[in-house]
Amino acid sequence: MRAKSGKTASRKQEHVDFAVAKDVAFRLKTSGFDRWEFVHNALPELDYSEIDCSVSFLGKTLSSPFIISSMTGGYREAIAINRQLAEVCQEKKLAMGVGSQRQAMEDTRFHRSYTIVREVAKDIPIIGNIGAAEIAHLEDASSIIRLAELIDANAFAVHLNPLQELLQPEGSPDFKGVLTGIEKLVRQLKIPIIVKEVGAGISASVARRLLEVGVSIIDVAGAGGTSWAGVEILRRSRSTKNDFAGNFWDWGIPTVDAVRQVCSLKREHPSLVVIASGGVRHGLDVAKAIAFGADLGASARPMLQALKAGGTKRLIGLIENIEMELKGAMFLTGSRTLRDLQQQQLLLAS
Repeated sequence: MRAKSGKTASRKQEHVDFAVAKDVAFRLKTSGFDRWEFVHNALPELDYSEIDCSVSFLGKTLSSPFIISSMTGGYREAIAINRQLAEVCQEKKLAMGVGSQRQAMEDTRFHRSYTIVREVAKDIPIIGNIGAAEIAHLEDASSIIRLAELIDANAFAVHLNPLQELLQPEGSPDFKGVLTGIEKLVRQLKIPIIVKEVGAGISASVARRLLEVGVSIIDVAGAGGTSWAGVEILRRSRSTKNDFAGNFWDWGIPTVDAVRQVCSLKREHPSLVVIASGGVRHGLDVAKAIAFGADLGASARPMLQALKAGGTKRLIGLIENIEMELKGAMFLTGSRTLRDLQQQQLLLAS
């Protein structure tokens, strides 16, 4: 078990190093936000100071509809990363997800890389995280309950990553039983289950199946940001020749398309909460996602890159720019609240 945990920890650190230092963005595909623009309102009839972009999420009030999405944990250096991310989220009143807690299931060596988040951030929503392959054969939810308790989670995310598992040299592309496992978690955990992709998107048909087993929060995590296929292709290239994987670098549903598909289900499921992630880099991206019907935006790699480049000061500056762009879009469309913004029209850019 210890050897397995050591391999998991090493892979987690390698993933972060690749995401920060390598060019692992989609090459031929964008998130789609650049294809759409707001209708300018030259007569907004409100003062900028009136704009309220706060939102209620998981029983907490966030200053803006933004999540620093699941990134890391499970190795020594992740303690400092997650501490800093949590400090920023606590200061800015944002939600935060931890990286996959698979390593924490294997042994206790790096539990602090997860627990540090709640130690630092007492008042914000914290989201736990486990991969789909780990729940495909769960007999019961007891192990996941322990992971949620480890960080006093307000919700728990199951990340769907079949593409990454297919291409990962040490991957587990065994997904039979995942939906049953998700349903088991929905029934047995006392906190909400979030189902998210990791960069290839969730379609309306998949979202509908998730809704049928009781999931009410979906993070589409579409194509256009970090290509986790790209990360694994680069990792494979060191040892694999004549590899089939290269053509999958740009596989996935662009984020805007995934958001529009999943949000279309709100007519039948008004309690559905949709999180837009995957290539969300700017406040305008968040604003457009909300106008398409999403409730929150989320981002991971740009946050980590800012933190690595300039510490918490640089990260706070990035978040404040996102917030100002979001409020600017609200002002220029005459939207005092996020509910107003959801009523705004977007047009294909000419």
